[in-house]
Amino acid sequence: MKNIYVAATGQHVGKTTSTLGLVANLQKRGYRVGYCKPVGQQYLSVDGKIADKDAVLFSQVIGFDIIPEWHSPVILAQGATRQYLNDPSQFHYRQQLLEASAILERNNEIMVYEGTGHPGVGSVVDLSNAEVAHILQAGVIMVVEGGIGRTIDRLHMSMALFREKQLPILGVIVNKVIPEKQDEIETLLGKKLKQMDIPLLGVVPYDKTLSFPIMETVNQAVNGKVILNEHRLNNRVEDIIAGSLVDLDEFNTFQNLLLVVSYKRLNEAMEKIKAIARQKKLDGSMLSGVIVTGDGRHEHWYKLEEVKHPYFIQHEIPVISTILDTYGSVVKYSRIEVKINTRTPWKIKRAIALIKEHVDFDFLLNRLEDLSV
Repeated sequence: MKNIYVAATGQHVGKTTSTLGLVANLQKRGYRVGYCKPVGQQYLSVDGKIADKDAVLFSQVIGFDIIPEWHSPVILAQGATRQYLNDPSQFHYRQQLLEASAILERNNEIMVYEGTGHPGVGSVVDLSNAEVAHILQAGVIMVVEGGIGRTIDRLHMSMALFREKQLPILGVIVNKVIPEKQDEIETLLGKKLKQMDIPLLGVVPYDKTLSFPIMETVNQAVNGKVILNEHRLNNRVEDIIAGSLVDLDEFNTFQNLLLVVSYKRLNEAMEKIKAIARQKKLDGSMLSGVIVTGDGRHEHWYKLEEVKHPYFIQHEIPVISTILDTYGSVVKYSRIEVKINTRTPWKIKRAIALIKEHVDFDFLLNRLEDLSV
C-alpha cells in the first residue's frame, strides 16, 4: 500500500497544512508524489469545470496541471445532498473516485489523498472520510489539535469510523501544540497512543505566523470597501490596535500592525503613530493596513478627503472602510479562520519546514513499505 489518506478530528486543526508538508517533503526525498482531494465542498472554476479550492491550491504550490476529474473527482455542491437522497441512482461517486485513483496511482509512487472536515463529513451521500479511504485502499494519517485529555477523547471518537472499515492507521500528527508543552505532550500522548496501538508520527508546535491574516482576508471579514492602495492587500497582519489606544505602552510589536480607528479619531491616531515611529527610530511604516470604522448604521458616513491621509499615500498603506464600529470590527477580526493560500507564500514555506522538522518520515515510509508487502 502506497496510498495515504490524511484525515482530521475536525475543522481548522491543520489538515491542509499537514498534507502540504507531507507532499512537499516526500517529493524532496525523491518520490513521485501525487495529490488528490477526493471529496470537496468549496470549489473554484477551472477551465469551465469545478475543482475543490484545496486541489487548486496544491496544483499551484506543488506544480501540476490540475485536471478536475482526477484531482477533485467529487464535489458536493449546494443541493447535492438533497438530490442524492431523492435519487441516489443519478450519482456515480464511487466510480468517479476509482477512475481518478487508477490514473493517479499509475503515474505516482505515493498518492496523498486529503480528507474533508471531520471523519463523518460526507456520510449523507455514503462518502464519509472512512468510506472514501476504504474505496481508495489508503492508510490513514489522523491530524489532531494539540492537548492531552481532549486530544485523546477526540482521537478515540474519530478513529471509530476508520476502525469499522478495518483501515490501517499509519500514524497521528498532533498539531498546534503550545511550544512550552511540546515535550510533555509528546511523552504523555506517546504513552497513551502506544496503549492504543497507534503510532505517533509527530508533534508539531503552534507557529503564530501561520495564523496571520492578510489585508484581503481582513477586508472580507469586516465586509469592507477598499478606499486606498488596493494593490497592497497582500500585506500580512501580525497584531491589531484600536485608534483610541494608540500609546507606546500598548504595542506588542512595531511591524505589520492593523490600525482600527473611527474616522473622527483618524488624524489624532496618525499623529501618535508617527510620533512613536520617530521615538523608536523605525524605518518605513509599522502599519500593514487601516480599517476606518463607522457607526454600525450608515453606509456613507465619511468624505474621501477625510480619510485620504498623506501618510497612507507615502507608505502605500491599504485603507478599508466598514460600517461596523471599532468594537464590531475587532470582534470580526478575532474570529478570522486563516487558511494557507497562494497569496501567503511565507506560510507555505513555514508549513513545509515545520512538518519536515517534526514528523518522522523514516518511520512513515517504513510503515508504508510494510503495508505494501
